[in-house]
Amino acid sequence: MSDDVTGEVTRAARPGGSKRVLHQPSIKDIAKLARVSHPTVSRALQYSPLVNAKTAEKIRKIAEESGYRASAVARGLVTRQTRTIGLVVTTVADPFTSEVVSGIEQTANDHGYSVFLADSNADPEREKRVVQSFAERRVDGIIVTSSRVGALYLPMLSQMRVPIILVNDQHPGAFVHSVMICNLEGAQAVATHLAGLGHRRIAYLGDEFGYQSDAERFAGYRAALDAARIRFAPELVVHGDGKPEAAMRAMDTLLALRNPPTAVCCYNDMSALGAMRSIRLHGLRVPEDISVAGFDDLFIAAYTQPPLTTVRQPMRRMGQLAMEHLLMLISGEESAVKIKVQSELIVRESTARVKLPEPRARQALKGKRKQ
Repeated sequence: MSDDVTGEVTRAARPGGSKRVLHQPSIKDIAKLARVSHPTVSRALQYSPLVNAKTAEKIRKIAEESGYRASAVARGLVTRQTRTIGLVVTTVADPFTSEVVSGIEQTANDHGYSVFLADSNADPEREKRVVQSFAERRVDGIIVTSSRVGALYLPMLSQMRVPIILVNDQHPGAFVHSVMICNLEGAQAVATHLAGLGHRRIAYLGDEFGYQSDAERFAGYRAALDAARIRFAPELVVHGDGKPEAAMRAMDTLLALRNPPTAVCCYNDMSALGAMRSIRLHGLRVPEDISVAGFDDLFIAAYTQPPLTTVRQPMRRMGQLAMEHLLMLISGEESAVKIKVQSELIVRESTARVKLPEPRARQALKGKRKQ
């Protein structure tokens, strides 16, 4: 079958004697104007890396000027590709997800792909149904953010025959292809930062669902305590659900302790927002009374009062990486199985040096006078 798109063609004279194709030109017409073969035009319009970049740009410019519009149906029949990607997110309202999606869409558009977006509402069964639906619609590849299914996709792969990449997989266990932030290292960095400020009562406000990201961040928190020789106190570990409301209740529990924390590491920035509100409602101040740190570095983190110390995830870049590696799988190239992305500690004004308790401060002052 030819990959030409047929239609009536007329030509009009252009300066210099060249002619411009008008009204539904075909790939043959584009090839003649560009003085290349039909397959070269087809590959260039599909953003194939097999075509020289300068030649591809020339071909696409001629196609655009001539009004060429490829038939997605005809193209799909020839290439057995639909130039579409299925993208499954837990919720479109999540600021983290929106940044990842932006990176995916940008890279997809740059390579001539369209993205179909679906919301799983953090429901594992719904997530599986959406993925299967995408596969049935013959998308060329699928990306799932914060997957609640994870390794359970393994038995589905042979049936679907569609490459899948997970971004920040939330299901413990190995998966074929994934893009993950270095959770343990990021959480360890922020807890080490708090220990370096003199804090010894450092709390961890985690995610009650016990997903992989929470387990790794908690492990980073524990590693920092061990390195600083701080005794682990189980009462300083509480859980929310990654949202401000539940984090407020969890922080209330910490503040009700006989010996409350002087600092708290939060599972994410949204939890940190809830923790900070709870602290204010108790008549306390951040960071004068309690230091607070988050994880993600959402755009709001720099605008909280005070600005939030947090761990930056390169969210848009993670989306770009996921799409780039999915394109490699689609084209039959080898791709890394598990891609780990480095995090970065961003220190702002929500963390400060711990205040010495009054009796201890007096003892220190007496010691100096004796000297």
